[in-house]
Parts: sequence; structure tokens; C-alpha cells
Amino acid sequence: MTFPQFFADNWPIVLDATLAHALLVLQGLGLAVLIGVPVAVLTYRTGTPRAVALGVAGVFLTIPSYALFGLLITPLGLGSGPSIVALTLYALLPVIRNTVVGLRALDPAVVESARAMGMGRLRVLATVELPLAWPVLLTGLRVATQLLLGIAAIAAAVNGPGLGNLILDGLATAGTPFAVYLTLEGALGIVVLAVLFDLMYAAVNRLTTPRGLGA
Repeated sequence: MTFPQFFADNWPIVLDATLAHALLVLQGLGLAVLIGVPVAVLTYRTGTPRAVALGVAGVFLTIPSYALFGLLITPLGLGSGPSIVALTLYALLPVIRNTVVGLRALDPAVVESARAMGMGRLRVLATVELPLAWPVLLTGLRVATQLLLGIAAIAAAVNGPGLGNLILDGLATAGTPFAVYLTLEGALGIVVLAVLFDLMYAAVNRLTTPRGLGA
């Protein structure tokens, strides 16, 4: 049996795994945004807190994937719980770093002009600073997504969802006729998702970024 024939029989399983993989990545990324953007907003103006936030996020990114997923089994058990938390931790650095870079790159005169118009701190942040920093922040989300798409395959090691299960099944049955096909399905699924997400971010960037601010 050729790979196209094998895929024709197995495509519903691949589709379910692909959708589960994408959802897992989006959940981890969403939590990273909910945590990382506020942390960046609170620390980007001051040196020591900013360095601490980036340093801690950087430490998470250096932990080997299998080790972090394994460590999270004890408090969170198996399945989606440790998978989502691990992906959230891995996505924090690009989210925090790019938000900080985007906010610190703003022209102080623009911010001061907004304040001179009577805007409060939160209003300036919401209507001036974050919109102007958006292209750089979006680049951070793009990087984080591509990073998580690969790491999410490790979730299969803790019974998490996604395409990693196909890869793990292929590796576990090495030497059998269809082991390579299973692994190939999982790997190609991740590549397809990476391309689709990249196209989505490119479209969002074009639609939401004013001319002259594109990153």
C-alpha cells in the first residue's frame, strides 16, 4: 500500500488530530497572551522588573520539552491540562518580549501628546500605545505560534491531544509496514498547520495594521 492509499483510508483520524492540535496551540497561546501582555505592560518602563519578567520567561523556554511535560504530570495529571500549561509557558517569552519591544519603540512625543489632550494612563495605553505597538506584538504571536506547533507534538507523551499521537504511534510501531506512514502523517499535518497559521497572520497584519506601521 502506498502512502496516498494509506492516507485515503486514514484521513478522518488525521483531520481530527489536526484540529485537536490547532486547538491545543490556540489554548496555550491564548493563555500566554492573557498573562504575557499585562506583564509586559506593567514592566516595560522599569529596568529591573522588565529584566526579571524576560528572564523568567526565558528560563521556561530553556527547559527541555519532555522534562517540562513530565514535571507537570504530578500536579495536573495526564491529558490536556499539562499540555496547555506547558505550551503557555513556552509562549511567554516571545509574547512578553515583543510587547515590551513594541511599547518601548514608541515615540515619546506621541504619548505625551495624547496625555496633553487629557487622556488618562489606561486610555493612552488602550487607544495609542497598544495599537501602535500592534505590528510588533503580532510578530511575537506569529513566532510563538510556530514554536508551539512543533512543541505541541510532545503532548502525546502525556496523553495530550494532537498530531503528536500519530508520530508517537509511528515510532512505537517502528519496523511495521505503516510506521513511516503514521509518522509522516503527523509531521506533514504540523507543516500544513504552520503554513496555514502563517498565512492567517499575514492576512491579519494586512487588515489590522495602518500603512507605515507594518512589521
